[in-house]
Amino acid sequence: MGEVKKKVFLQNYGEIFAAEAGYIKKEEIKGLETEAMVDTGCVMLMLPQEMVEKLGLSILRRAIVTYVDERKEERPIAGSVKITIDDRFMITEAIVGPPLSEPLIGQVILEELDFVVDCTNQTVGPRPESPYLPLLKLK
Repeated sequence: MGEVKKKVFLQNYGEIFAAEAGYIKKEEIKGLETEAMVDTGCVMLMLPQEMVEKLGLSILRRAIVTYVDERKEERPIAGSVKITIDDRFMITEAIVGPPLSEPLIGQVILEELDFVVDCTNQTVGPRPESPYLPLLKLK
């Protein structure tokens, strides 16, 4: 199995909201395109500190994260960020990772956008049952 990476477009959702309300111009909305690692062992979106700063995201709270080697560390959570992958988007928060770390797409993003990961072919995309819109379960 290889690494699965995906191109994502990130925007500061607070600025999107401000532009829609007429407080700022749409051209002032901070955004960036990057490649992120799809990590099915990760829960949330994780962005390196410099991306969070470039997007102008606010620190909303703090949480304890557990790394793959079982180390635990308190990290800031920033938001809100609009993440767009292919034709689907969602608004979420992001764990602020160490500087120069690799952005990670976790399970929350995959579930809400209704994407599946194909490690063999190193791809991620919509489930065959939901090619046009996410198919979300309610019980």
